[in-house]
Amino acid sequence: MNNPYETDELLNQYLAFHYGSAYFDVPNYPEHCAQLCIEFMGKRPRQKALDLGCAVGRSSFDLAKGFDAVLGIDLSSRFIDAANRLKFGETLPYYLHDEGELGHTVEISLKTTEFESVKNKVQFEVGDACQLGSEHTQYDLIFAGNLIDRVNNPSAFLSDLAHRIVPGGLLVISSPYTLLTEYTPKQNWIGGLTVNGEPRTVLQGMQTVLEPHFKLLAAPRDVPFVIRETSRKFQHSIAEMSVWERRGG
Repeated sequence: MNNPYETDELLNQYLAFHYGSAYFDVPNYPEHCAQLCIEFMGKRPRQKALDLGCAVGRSSFDLAKGFDAVLGIDLSSRFIDAANRLKFGETLPYYLHDEGELGHTVEISLKTTEFESVKNKVQFEVGDACQLGSEHTQYDLIFAGNLIDRVNNPSAFLSDLAHRIVPGGLLVISSPYTLLTEYTPKQNWIGGLTVNGEPRTVLQGMQTVLEPHFKLLAAPRDVPFVIRETSRKFQHSIAEMSVWERRGG
């Protein structure tokens, strides 16, 4: 399958999603998620954070406001290239479709934002969240935003994370659970289907996989987000955010 996240269309859309205007009074999603992650940490150590599926980097930069070091990883080389270019001071243009062939160009730079003072705490790399290297360990926080429904094998992905978070550290997962077989073969779904005649949600599936090493800290919360497609068409989704504490701390 060709990766849609390497296209001009998706790059433009995600630059707007991360750094552009807010719509319908819905807060900026990557910023809001990062703020919630920092809030959940409370008085826990905040030395290292891993942002899996970081896209073009907004959540990583926002996490750097509360952590000593943040690593953002994404499978899309174009997304990571854009994040790095912003980090190193470039001004990036992105195109907003209005209608049909009409649209306009907007520019984004970190030079005049609050990220200028924290950007050096952030590193970005291209990588597969399901095949992390042995160096990716000892994190106080791992944030996986809108990722669990985009990996090939969610169960294997979740099981691996237990070895990468310090005892007492947090795993924060946020997703609208838009399960699609082009990303996750149906035989690998952990929820969103019927098992032995009973409905099983993705949250229930995650709990089954994570239970040996994590405990769910509180009831999940809804985190809405809006992605602009054209001046008159928007995706308005509601992600569910769950917070899991690594046992042993």
